[in-house]
Amino acid sequence: MQVLGIDIGGSGIKGAPVDIENGDMLAERYRIPTPQPAKPKPVARTITEIARFFDWQGPIGCGFPAPVQRGITRTAANVHDRWIGMNAEALFSKATGCPVKVINDADAAGLAEMAFGVGRGWKGVVLLVTIGTGLGTSLFTDGVLLPNTELGHIEIEGKDAELLASGAARKRGNLSWKKWGKQLDRYLNRLEQLVWPDLIILGGGVSKKHEKFAPYLTVQAEIVPAQTLNEAGIIGAALAGVAG
Repeated sequence: MQVLGIDIGGSGIKGAPVDIENGDMLAERYRIPTPQPAKPKPVARTITEIARFFDWQGPIGCGFPAPVQRGITRTAANVHDRWIGMNAEALFSKATGCPVKVINDADAAGLAEMAFGVGRGWKGVVLLVTIGTGLGTSLFTDGVLLPNTELGHIEIEGKDAELLASGAARKRGNLSWKKWGKQLDRYLNRLEQLVWPDLIILGGGVSKKHEKFAPYLTVQAEIVPAQTLNEAGIIGAALAGVAG
């Protein structure tokens, strides 16, 4: 079965058709800059443009940077405030003429990694942390997703964890890998105290440089870099789209 997976980000919206049996992208991903400001109707038009680019007629799955409950987006950290309380599934379905399922973007990445990456076959508790402009999390028990965890926003010493341990925080503070790695370690230790994962998967762009900061991580859980990397959001969104 083929599903069009779309990953909606603060700076870009990208998509590709995916074979959900093996996780293979069936074409090179097509990327369009996210409209600014990222209001609902311009974003919907962009998704329609991606669908038309692939001459798409079937189901679509979209990863969105917010908690998503029954198709409704609840926050708007990296998009316009008009998304709060918006029925994104209805909006995108009407715009594209296709059945659409919308899921939190970190949850989408987690689905991809559990199905086709290092989480495949793992039992127990698996936590995926996506490290980029912000911090995203997805949590699984015996392969079953607990959606919308949003653990990137826990407080550490009175500050949002994203201000301490995200990729943007490293760049903003011009931090060495050692100093940033220790800050990431503080965050991961706090997560371990909360959910006690058996495996922690680190995703996002920074995971490609895992060897630069891994020596500074002290959590008890096994820590591994994600395998699906930048394709995870598209692949996981496509998996979610089966229910669309």
